[in-house]
This record gives sequence, structure tokens and C-alpha cells, in this order.
Amino acid sequence: MSPKRRAATTSSYSITMRLYTDLDPSRIGNVATCIAQQLGIITAVDVADSRHDRLTVDVTCSATDSDHAAEIVEEVGKLEGVTVHKVSDRTFLLHIGGKIEVASKVPLRTRDDMSMAYTPGVGRVSLALYEHPEDIPKLTIKGNSVAVVTDGSAVLGLGNLGPGAALPVMEGKAALFKRFADIDAWPICLASQDVDEIVRAVEMIAPGFGGINLEDIAAPRCFEVERRLRESLDIPVFHDDQHGTAIVVLAALTNALRCVRKSLSGVRIVVAGAGAAGSAIVTLLLAAGAEDLVVWDREGCLTSDDPNLSPAKAELASRTNPRGVKGDLHTALTGADVFIGVSGPGVLEAEWIKDMNEGSVIFALANPDPEIDPADAAQYATVVASGRSDYPNQINNVLAFPGVFRGLLDTRAKDVTTEMLLRAAGAIAGVVTDDELNPNFIIPSVFHPDVPKAVAAAIRGDAKPDGD
Repeated sequence: MSPKRRAATTSSYSITMRLYTDLDPSRIGNVATCIAQQLGIITAVDVADSRHDRLTVDVTCSATDSDHAAEIVEEVGKLEGVTVHKVSDRTFLLHIGGKIEVASKVPLRTRDDMSMAYTPGVGRVSLALYEHPEDIPKLTIKGNSVAVVTDGSAVLGLGNLGPGAALPVMEGKAALFKRFADIDAWPICLASQDVDEIVRAVEMIAPGFGGINLEDIAAPRCFEVERRLRESLDIPVFHDDQHGTAIVVLAALTNALRCVRKSLSGVRIVVAGAGAAGSAIVTLLLAAGAEDLVVWDREGCLTSDDPNLSPAKAELASRTNPRGVKGDLHTALTGADVFIGVSGPGVLEAEWIKDMNEGSVIFALANPDPEIDPADAAQYATVVASGRSDYPNQINNVLAFPGVFRGLLDTRAKDVTTEMLLRAAGAIAGVVTDDELNPNFIIPSVFHPDVPKAVAAAIRGDAKPDGD
């Protein structure tokens, strides 16, 4: 038997085993007991076929990871009277053929339909747009479309996987755009990691889109790509790994500090990770009023007097660490109030949290494996958040980017401003009412219907969301 596991099971590692069993009525019960002993969670048991000599049973269960799933299968296969015929990974099944499709919004049933939607009628529309290009967003998909652009160099927390392996992630992003903001988004996976080529490729496709969402492009390349595209394009460019993360972190921190009765300007904050997300979080927190902020990375605590820092980290150091803290992460955390991790797994020891100030806040956001197990952090911290869906307080960018782009497209914005980002963070935080707020509920669910409406209204500068 496998040792006890503390990590929670997840549908991301959900399998369906097709089992052949003899007719002993105890067999299915034995399977259930075996899976429970392995700490898997059964979600469905279906008898698919019955014969005079055997049953065919489909058992679906959730595991903690791939290794755990394999161990469950192995142990079930050892049971008397049970044969594992095949195993299906439900996540892979969901991805067969891709997750998105193109559908026509207009009927194409008759010759009359065709003559208006396509030739010759469409020619009149093209000529009108040639004369009045300002109407292109109104009369084409451009007004409701976003390009989700990647070079595959920083796919989730998995590294440089390339454009092909990044495609399922970009498809998922496009599906989220549609689900939460009714935006038509298109995955654009570029076969280059050269800044000049990426910028030129996006510039060339930009006429067909109302906004550009940069995704999973590694730092520091992402900074240059975003800067140049913002300068050259007349549509908004938004790097979700930077600004989407920063918005949701600020929203969550706003409410976390409400729980512990501290102010943003009065707390000491440590950010672990000086990449794209860390830099954007620092920038937005400073804009929101944070004053004492230390960034820790592989080099240690970033200080402005360190000549060995890269240009991007030197610039970050010049805006942070007012007390000149030097040393390792434990040193930085001593006497701190807030830890925000966007670095890598296991960098934070639970014991170090005891050296933080009372009412400490821990955001362990590395994906898919956080800086510390949230359950371990919760032994010492007052508020704990992570990127995981199986613990309270999930920091998830889907709270931000659908509403952000909905507001940008609605107003035909040409760029994204810091003021917009601050308003978006405030809107997300405001969805959690005073009655709902507690250390285990500082951020709304990604399925809360008010979130995208509130964020879109904030981006537009409305007093209230649509429909209120």
C-alpha cells in the first residue's frame, strides 16, 4: 500500500478504469475499498455490460497526480477477480479534437443568405469600410475579438515547451474568454522566440483584432515585446501573466488586509520572484500605495547597490527595498507582514512564517506547485491563498482578464493604463461583501456572475456594472 498522502485529489488527474470482474457480488465493494485505501476519490461507478461469466464496470476516480493515479490502477489490478482492461485519462479525452470551434452567427440556408453574407453583398460592406475605416470594429468581428499570442517559452509553470505544446493552453484561454465575457478569442502560437519576429508577426495580424493578450512569454523577452507592441499598435496590448496576475493579487491582498486590520501603506511585503508576474505585482502594489516592499530572487534580496543584477532586476531593485535588506528569503521574511510567491515550488519553509509579524498573509502562487503547501502555511499564517482550486482563496487570473478585455473592447480603447488596472482590482475586491469576508474567503469565485461585469464596468469607468 502507498503511504498516506496529504495533497488533495483533483479532477485534473481523473481517470476512468474499465474493469472486468467475475460475478462475485463483493468485487465492486473491494474495488471501492482499495481506491479509498489509496486515498483516491471515486466519482462514478457504472456497469457497462453484463454477461453470464463477467461484468464490465467503469470506475471513475480522482487522484493527486499522475503517479498517484498509476498506483491506484496498480493496486486495483492486484485484486482477486478483477482485471483492469484499460484506463482512460479524462483530461486527455476532453482535449481530443481541441476545445474550441468556429460557428457562424448568421444563417446560411438559402442562396439569398449567401448573397448577403458573402458575395456579392459583402463587397458593399468592404467598400464602405474602405471609405470609413472607423466602422471596422462595428461591422466585423474585430470589435469583439482578441488574439491570444504566445511563443511557448514559459508555458504555465512547465517551462519552454514551444508553440505546439502551448496550443492547448491558448485554446483554454480562448474558451475562458467566451465563457466569462462572450469574447471571441483566437490562439496564436508563434514559431519564433525572437523579439523582432514576434513583434512583427503580431503587428501583421493586428488589423483583425480588437486587442492582444500576450501569454506565456518568458521574461525578460515579454517586457520588450509588450513595450514595442504598445508603442506600435492602436489597440490595447495586455500581458496576462503580468497584469492579470497583478490585478488579482492586489484584489486579494486588499481583502486580506481588511481581515487582519492592516493598511497597504503600513505593511512590509516580500515578493518572491522577479520575473514577469513579480515585476508587474510590484509595480501595481507601489501604484496602489505600498511603501515597504522587498523582492527576493535567486540572487537573494534585490538591492539597488548590487552591480551584478540584470537590467530588468536592477530597475526593479531601484524601486523597492527601502530598508536595504540583504540576504536570503528567511531574512527578508523576518518582521514582514505579507509574502507573495510567484517563483517556484518549496522555497518557503513553514517555520519561517513564525518569524513574520502577527496576522501574516501568505500568497503561494507558483503553478502548478506552490512555494509552500497551503495546509502547512495555514498552521502559522492568518490568511493563506494559492493558485490551487482545491484550497480556499484561489488566486486565478480568470477573475480579471475576461472583464478587462470586455471593458476595453466596449470602449474601443487603444491602450491599458495603470489606473484601469487599479480600478479592476478594486472591483474584484468589492464583489466580496463585508458579511462574506473572512480569512478563508478573500476573493470571489471565478464563477461569480458579478465579477466580469464589475471588472468591465471598472475598465470603462462606469459608476456601476451593466444591468445594475
